[in-house]
Amino acid sequence: MAASDPSPDDLKSTVRAKYADLATATGSCCGPAGGSVTSLDVDMSEDYADAIATDADLDLGCGRPTDHAALQPGEQVLDLGSGAGMDAFVARRDVGADGHVHGVDFTEEMVEKARANANELGYENVTFEIGDIEALPVEDDTFDVILSNCVLNLVPNKERAFAEMARVLRPGGRFSVSDIVHVGAFPDELRDVAELYAGCIAGAMARPDYLDRLREAGFTDVEVATDKPISLPDDLLAEHLGPAEGERFRAGDAELQSVTVVGRRPGVDEA
Repeated sequence: MAASDPSPDDLKSTVRAKYADLATATGSCCGPAGGSVTSLDVDMSEDYADAIATDADLDLGCGRPTDHAALQPGEQVLDLGSGAGMDAFVARRDVGADGHVHGVDFTEEMVEKARANANELGYENVTFEIGDIEALPVEDDTFDVILSNCVLNLVPNKERAFAEMARVLRPGGRFSVSDIVHVGAFPDELRDVAELYAGCIAGAMARPDYLDRLREAGFTDVEVATDKPISLPDDLLAEHLGPAEGERFRAGDAELQSVTVVGRRPGVDEA
């Protein structure tokens, strides 16, 4: 039997505690301490060299949203769930000295680590702030681009988070977000494991629902730029589903995916 659904506040507390620990230790978001439950194999090119050198890459991402953001010099960028600064540090190179990247993360330890990394690298066009994605501490119509990497599916109220994205983007602004979704029926026994929720899995929405919620928030041209299946290890399936059910899940149509989704807020003349 699946466990009862935890409250939004309980989920936030679980996620915050997990990421506070990761900010001050080593490990992966995608599973319990000691091993990842996913096989994302995200390619880290030389664009990420600075972030990796300062330990800004904590193995928390599930994609490369900067690859699909078409960032331009001078743009103002918001990084949701900015962690230790990895994607912000990549984006700052594209927007240049006349642009700016602002990261928001609700874990104080992550914000402190990102600021220390930026200071170590001497970056002046990045800032980091403590804040909740469901109630962003930024003004309306502020940013040209929003980025996020494997964070939005951890937010209990995704509709509110998507509405906040639409609020803070300028008319005509765009987003590129990497996240975890599922296709087919995903068992509650996996969804309700709090450790997996903090590890990017159990908060995943159905892929069609995820895209529909973005459209309902007012975004247009919403599409999946890239996707990749995520393999759950046999021992995890056996532990939470039982051996027989685990085998049936593996053989069925259900699948977890890492996706990068792009879209935009309509311009003034399109409203």
